[in-house]
Amino acid sequence: MWKTFYIKPNEIGILYHRSDFKQILPPGTYSYFGRHWQVKSYDLNQPEAKIENLELLLKNHSADLQKYLLVVRTAFNQAALVRCGQNWVSVAPNKLVAFWRGFIEVEAHVFNLDESWEIPTEFVQQIRGMILNGIKTFQISEYEIGLLYVQNNFVRPLEPGEYAFWAVNRDVSVRTLSRIIPNPDFPLEDVLIERHPEFVAAYCEIVQLQNQQVAIARYQGKVISILPPCSRQLFWRGVAVEVIDISTEAKLPSRLVAELVSGLPETSALSCRFLHICEVPTQYIGLLYINQEFQTQLQPGKHAWWLFGCAIQTPVFDLRQQTLEVSGQDILSQDKVPLRLNLTAGFRILDPLKAKNGLADITGYLYKELQFALRGAVGERTLDALLEDKGAIDQSIFEYIRQKTADYGIEVDSVGVKDIILPGEIRTILSKVVEAEKAAQANVVRRREETAATRSMLNTAKVMEDNPVALRLKELEVLERIAEKIEKIQVNGSLDSILTELIQINRN
Repeated sequence: MWKTFYIKPNEIGILYHRSDFKQILPPGTYSYFGRHWQVKSYDLNQPEAKIENLELLLKNHSADLQKYLLVVRTAFNQAALVRCGQNWVSVAPNKLVAFWRGFIEVEAHVFNLDESWEIPTEFVQQIRGMILNGIKTFQISEYEIGLLYVQNNFVRPLEPGEYAFWAVNRDVSVRTLSRIIPNPDFPLEDVLIERHPEFVAAYCEIVQLQNQQVAIARYQGKVISILPPCSRQLFWRGVAVEVIDISTEAKLPSRLVAELVSGLPETSALSCRFLHICEVPTQYIGLLYINQEFQTQLQPGKHAWWLFGCAIQTPVFDLRQQTLEVSGQDILSQDKVPLRLNLTAGFRILDPLKAKNGLADITGYLYKELQFALRGAVGERTLDALLEDKGAIDQSIFEYIRQKTADYGIEVDSVGVKDIILPGEIRTILSKVVEAEKAAQANVVRRREETAATRSMLNTAKVMEDNPVALRLKELEVLERIAEKIEKIQVNGSLDSILTELIQINRN
């Protein structure tokens, strides 16, 4: 009984007799007598030799196998990279792996993980773009710095470039920080400062402030950060830091006000969290209180103070003439007539400190006192007196309010009642009274004019009685008025007879 086996050109076979290894069979045709022969073939296009009982075969037939196999054995602290033609295979620790020789070029590189978990640069370039078990690759751009962490512990910084690390039985990660941002968010900043001073010294500027210190960090002349007292922060090298002692003076000098308050919008937005800012317009004045104690008056302009360790208040007062309206006041006059009045007062603040210390609400106080003065002035006068002399009300209110405001540094310049609004029925009655008065005045005037007209007619008659020419002129005047009303006149006879007849008709 002969058994024939054919091994293809791209294959290799292992000959077994009753499951015992006999030899490696290269491509070709083989015949053996007996029925217990067996050949297991392997495709050489798959370079890894997945042979059953490889460990036992290597122990008993190492010399026969080494000729055809590249055997890679890693210890617990080793890993390997195997190049199979253009591809690479990674081998984890404590592994035994074999690869067929000859058909595809193979070579192995073993790495000692106790010495370094980083894969050398020449291998990184060759495995670029490949996904290999147990290996992590990282790309650091030219504007970045990488921080290498193994098991969440910082190991070292990574300059721009390509990196690969063995990530076998442990976590390997890289956190990238932009070098363009001068104050990035450093991970575990305090740990870096305390445990890795060599990294901080090589790459960073460290700012650590005392209790009464504030720092301003600038990069390329631009403010990028403001640090409060007792703070600590890392910046990339190249950042300029100005430390300011605020123990003696909390107010910012004019150069910092121009930079932090009136400068770029992003700078103003950054500094507003740390500054108390007060802008005093022209014709205004401000008062500065620190921890509830008055310090000084503030002239027009922009002012700023550090907000650390103190409470600052800066009320601002308008020194110009101001107007206060007291509208819709319903008051009974002395003769019980309900009235509604509107009052206007003009005032100015002469002493802001006295007004602030004496009054919690300046406008509210003035409004209340003007109400009291208006009610007092109206309530002690009758309606007729009010309507005849409005100025008396203004003078009474003016004298009252000036006395009330003199002790608070407020000067009232003018007070005036704008409107006195009467109820509807009172307005009707007053209208009738005024109508009757005007009717009586009109009647007197009419009688006077009638008397004068009668006297004039009498004088005219006496003149015409003694003067025929005047009488004739009067007749002609009457004739003229009559002629104006006649459309057509037909004359028969002489003009003298016509005039005589017209005069007679007019007399009739």
